[in-house]
Amino acid sequence: MQLNRIHHVAIIVSQYERAREFYVEKLGFEILRENYRPEKGDYKLDLRLGDCELEIFGVTDPPRRVTNPEACGLRHLAFRVENVEETVKELNALGIETEPIRVDPFTGGRMTFFRDPDGLPLELHE
Repeated sequence: MQLNRIHHVAIIVSQYERAREFYVEKLGFEILRENYRPEKGDYKLDLRLGDCELEIFGVTDPPRRVTNPEACGLRHLAFRVENVEETVKELNALGIETEPIRVDPFTGGRMTFFRDPDGLPLELHE
């Protein structure tokens, strides 16, 4: 077996329009497809960042995360950036709070976390 790369990551959001604005308008993801699925009563938004896709499912009243971020399942989504400090400044200018920048003890790279509108932890990593 040869797995080539990750094709996509899927997340469920509680407020579709708020999540769409966050990922598209603030973070700069490109919209590939946007569909309402009447049989499921939800929205499915396919986004692209580089060569990876992010699927957003807008579901009415999804269950909340059990703990943060230690629940079984997706712990966080990480983005590689050239300069964490500059990216933090850009996020902060958009009203997105970030944690203090720190150094990953295993890679030596600078990193920090911020959250999407539903509280999903997102990481920036050099």
